[in-house]
Amino acid sequence: MPINSAADVKTALIKRLDYFCQMGCKATDHGLDYIPFEKGTEAEIETAFKAVMNGESITAKQADMYKTDILVTLGKEYAKRGIVMQIHYGVQRNTNSAMFNKIGADTGFDTISNRPCSEALTGLLNALAVDDLLPKTVIYSLNPHDNEMIDTVIGAFQGTEAPGKIQHGSAWRFSDTKSGMEAQLKSLANLSLLGNFIGMLTDSRSFLSYTRHEYFRRILCNVLGTWVENGEYPCDMETLGKIVEDICYNNAARYFGIE
Repeated sequence: MPINSAADVKTALIKRLDYFCQMGCKATDHGLDYIPFEKGTEAEIETAFKAVMNGESITAKQADMYKTDILVTLGKEYAKRGIVMQIHYGVQRNTNSAMFNKIGADTGFDTISNRPCSEALTGLLNALAVDDLLPKTVIYSLNPHDNEMIDTVIGAFQGTEAPGKIQHGSAWRFSDTKSGMEAQLKSLANLSLLGNFIGMLTDSRSFLSYTRHEYFRRILCNVLGTWVENGEYPCDMETLGKIVEDICYNNAARYFGIE
């Protein structure tokens, strides 16, 4: 369809969303360098859109207004369709410009970002929740320093649509290590409810990445077993077994509506 306005962009995106839902789509994923949240009027957003389409420069604030409008619009549409919104953020991309010019983007020169996003994250979730259109949401930060922040944020926006409606996603990328997974699990257990966690995910573009599920299961069981040995959790094998089975399979199947 012709794209002549910011409203046209949203209409086109919603059309494609409907197509994906008809094909059985259960989740979406937004890869963000940072989480934007800047409120703007329709007129301000349209002005920014027109300026860029005309080859003009806009401010960072104007760009964030547009990004925020797209995210809020899509989040509400996800809620209406009962599908999951995933957000991956906290990346500095292509930091080595010499190598970028030599071999291109996404070739191993991304790094962790330290940009604070807690207020933007709560602003985004609140903008959806205030209209009772906050979808099931999974939040991943590339920066492990965000673990505790995320675990307090998800507690402020839970709902009845699913156990653990707002999730702290599994340790991601640079944190996708033994110590990184342990840190995410321990933070979630300390500040939220570990038993509702939907567990590890995989990059389905890479067959070898499926092995991380086995790695994750071993790490999860080791964390729980250590707590039992330390007297920090009852040695109740039936309950422990159910927690592991739920985190490794049942919770995700229920959360994403997979029959």
